[in-house]
Amino acid sequence: KVLCEMGHSDRLVIADGNFPAESMGKNGIVIRMDGHGAVEVLEAILKVFPLDTYVNNPVNLMELMPQDVGRIETPIWDKYAGIVTENDERGDKAIGHIERFAFYEEAKKAYAIIATGESALYANVMLQKGVI
Repeated sequence: KVLCEMGHSDRLVIADGNFPAESMGKNGIVIRMDGHGAVEVLEAILKVFPLDTYVNNPVNLMELMPQDVGRIETPIWDKYAGIVTENDERGDKAIGHIERFAFYEEAKKAYAIIATGESALYANVMLQKGVI
């Protein structure tokens, strides 16, 4: 229902289990999917959710904080890239990164946030909807 309500350029956040979904989503819709991982949610959504072709990066990941670079691994990003590549001809070129606090500010403006039970760190991903 929520995906159908969204229009071109609306954004959707798939949030990991550490993301402050309820406080970030006060002005939007928060969907609780605590028993699901972000990878399976992204796979399901991209089967029916076209990515915006009018922007360079319709998929954005939360960038590592400087103190976490080289310390925290993000193998889930490779999984995301594979899913995006399967569903968008731009492949991983459709994926960008947003600094953590800028990501939070953008998330506050998202149409919806899906709160998953994903335990991987830095597993938050923001999608911008295209034209159906």
